[in-house]
Amino acid sequence: MKRLRRNAASGFTLIEVLIATAILAGVVGTIYSTWTSILKATRVGLDAAAAAQRERLSMEVLEEALAYTEMFVANANWYGFVAEGGDDARLSFVSRLPSSFPRSGKYGDLDVRRVEFSLKSGRDGDKVLVVKQAPLLMEFDKDEEAKPLVLAHNVKKLTFEFWDLRRGEWVEEWTQSNQIPRLVKATLVLGHSAPYTFGGSTVPDREITRVVTVHAAGVAPNWQLAPVAPPGQPGLPGQPGVVPPQPPVVPGRPPGT
Repeated sequence: MKRLRRNAASGFTLIEVLIATAILAGVVGTIYSTWTSILKATRVGLDAAAAAQRERLSMEVLEEALAYTEMFVANANWYGFVAEGGDDARLSFVSRLPSSFPRSGKYGDLDVRRVEFSLKSGRDGDKVLVVKQAPLLMEFDKDEEAKPLVLAHNVKKLTFEFWDLRRGEWVEEWTQSNQIPRLVKATLVLGHSAPYTFGGSTVPDREITRVVTVHAAGVAPNWQLAPVAPPGQPGLPGQPGVVPPQPPVVPGRPPGT
């Protein structure tokens, strides 16, 4: 019987090698494109979750502080409610803060503190939302001034509006420092660490607006204990004298500013 001999020179032709290489390149390109899309989607999801968490935390801290606001009109120079609008928005007031409030452990039993929400330049040149605290009748210490509690990064905008009962409309500045507004509207706009697109469109900034009802009211002078008459003006019989409201004293700022 004759045996069939195999061709010793059998193998892939050049065309077959080129076709296989092209198929492999297409598969690798598809895998890379899918992997890149997954990374972008993950980044968008993590960034959105972080932004939502920062918004929630920032608004919860603001609401909690406003919920325990205190005001004694006869001592309005220490209990003043100060608000400023514009690019350097600032909100400063006195509140009896609970033990769950951030950094409460630093102050022990000194739960009546002035809190101040404001914007500050961050390390990367962006704006950050910070809150500073100081016990009543005390200045902000060096730690609070140098390293305040950062609530949110990449803040594009921060505005406060207050409901004016007399005018029946929202106002951007609260000039009645010896009174507490009934409603405070806070708007916070947060950007991203770096602008990028997803699905062919730019991911927008996140904006949240919260209207906070302030249940506290200023304590009238005749309700406070041991009212004191102004020097040289003793109180009339049955009508104790009171100290007229003075410009609020904000730690770190000259009186009346």
